[in-house]
Formats: sequence, C-alpha cells, structure tokens
Amino acid sequence: MKLGLINSAWVQTNQPTEFGLRKTREIGFDTVDIFTDPLDLDARERRLVKDTCQELGLPIVSLPCVAVGLIDLNPSVRRFHLERARAFLDLAYDYRAQNVLVVIGEYIWNREVIPPAEQWDWAVQSLVALSAHARELGLKIVIELEPFALSLVRDIDTMIRFLDDVGSPEVQANIDISHLALSQVRPKELRRLKGRTGHVHISDCDGKVHGDLPPGRGVVQFAPYLKEIKDLAFDGVVSIELEYSPEPDQIEEWITEAYHATDRLMAEQGLRS
Repeated sequence: MKLGLINSAWVQTNQPTEFGLRKTREIGFDTVDIFTDPLDLDARERRLVKDTCQELGLPIVSLPCVAVGLIDLNPSVRRFHLERARAFLDLAYDYRAQNVLVVIGEYIWNREVIPPAEQWDWAVQSLVALSAHARELGLKIVIELEPFALSLVRDIDTMIRFLDDVGSPEVQANIDISHLALSQVRPKELRRLKGRTGHVHISDCDGKVHGDLPPGRGVVQFAPYLKEIKDLAFDGVVSIELEYSPEPDQIEEWITEAYHATDRLMAEQGLRS
C-alpha cells in the first residue's frame, strides 16, 4: 500500500500550495490528497497543482468534499451542492485521481424537526445521482465515517446500510482509523467492509474528541485496525490527516513525525510497498 498526506496539513505554514506539495514529496510521501474547492480554484492554481504533482511524481489520489448541503432542508440548496459535488468529480478526473471523499454531515435540529428518514433519503438520492457521474468518469466516491452522535454515517452498521441503500459499486467506504476508535468500532468489524473499501485515513486522538494527531501522540491502538485492513485485501492508499499543530512554526516537524510513525506502523503489518 501507498502512504499519502492530505495537503491541508500545510495550511499553518501560510505558504503557497506549491510549497506544501514539494515538502510532501521531500519528506517521502508516495501520494497526496488535495483539499480544495473547485468553485474557489482559479485556472492558474488548478494548473499549478496538476503540473507540480506531475513534476514531482506525486500522484493525486483523493479530493475531500465536505457536502453537508446534500441533506439540507431546502431543495434548491441540495441542487446547488449536488452540482458542486459534480464539480469535485470533474476536478478529480482532470487530476487523474482515484476518488472523491464525501462528507455527508449530521442530522439537524437534534433529529426532532425533520424526520431523520427524510434526511437519510436525501443523502441516498444525492449519492445515487453522483454515482452515475462518477461511473461516467471512471471514478469512485468514498463515504466518510464521522464519530459524532448525530452523524448519518457514524459506525459500520450505518455505513453498510448507506452503501446498500445507494446500491452503486462506485460508492464505497472510507476507513478513518481515528474515527473508528472514537466511535468505539472494534477492529474486527472492518471485515464487513471487504470489497467495499476505497480509501483509508489515519491519525491519532485522545480517545474522547476529534483530534487528527500524528500517530503515537494519542491513545489509538493502530495494529489491530491495520491488520484488519490488510486482511481486506485492499491495495490502495493510507492518507494521513492532520489538524493544526499546537506549535504552528513546527508544522513541518509535525508532518515529518507523522510520516515516520505511520510508515513504521504500516511496515510492522506488512502493508508498506
């Protein structure tokens, strides 16, 4: 498997995008996930990312897309976010990426005003429509599992139910190890996602709140999860996801630490290639 980085980790440097891409390759990462928004990306930046990654031999694998508007109360808002998500797929195709990671979001108003089944159906309908566009482009969509009480997809049961309801081979699961730990998902439950996994995120946390720390700085026991991922026969990419460092001027050291810690964990399970 390959080891990648979500490039949003470099935000704290306040440097141009190209700086982070070059540092990503210099540290040793095999791939990169590009956190951007195609509606905010001008033509020069769009080309810069593509050309720089090609020059560096740093394949773009995934584009994260936070698309909570897909389950908005208002049909007009849902239509806008559906078109926005299609734009992510178009950009992923241009970048020769493998997938777009979709964050669906949470039930609103404590599930008390809008029947939860309606928001669920809006999400399913949106992903059915998006999957058709992904199929045309030869791309996958991977669904994020979020560890929050009101998240639509928050554990293996809801992930499988969602994938079943969408019913498209283009729509698969993203395995986020930190999120699994926060949701108290046992490693062996990952066996239920065999043949349905399209991407992996890795980071650490304190076991209580979302943190996205370098592996080793929190309490997550990675070995059992990585063993199960290996047994899934998933030969894709593990991408490190990091939030802000408490020492912004040390962010490069923070990312380098995360790279070496993850590389070691993957090697111990025979996952690094």
